[in-house]
Amino acid sequence: MATNYVLLYKGGAGMDRSEEDANAVMEAWGMWYGKLGDAIVDGGNPFSQSMAMTSDGNTDPSGITGYTVISADDMAGAQALVKDHPHLDDGGTVEVYETFEM
Repeated sequence: MATNYVLLYKGGAGMDRSEEDANAVMEAWGMWYGKLGDAIVDGGNPFSQSMAMTSDGNTDPSGITGYTVISADDMAGAQALVKDHPHLDDGGTVEVYETFEM
């Protein structure tokens, strides 16, 4: 049975790039989404402002820049789907979190 995995994106080159570079990045993401097909549960979105809050009220930017939700049979399957993610080639990292029903 397939499980959902949340992909959290950190870092990367960001939005400060030429229009040509931005178009190439968007094309790479589109190809990755197309390759995954039905494994994409929620295409996600990029994030703008963020903060990580603690119980004492301290805040820091979280560093997470966006998310996607995918479906895979297990963590190894999710990792296989993420191994060639374009965000990795853009200097970022992709954190993979398995979800479960409550």
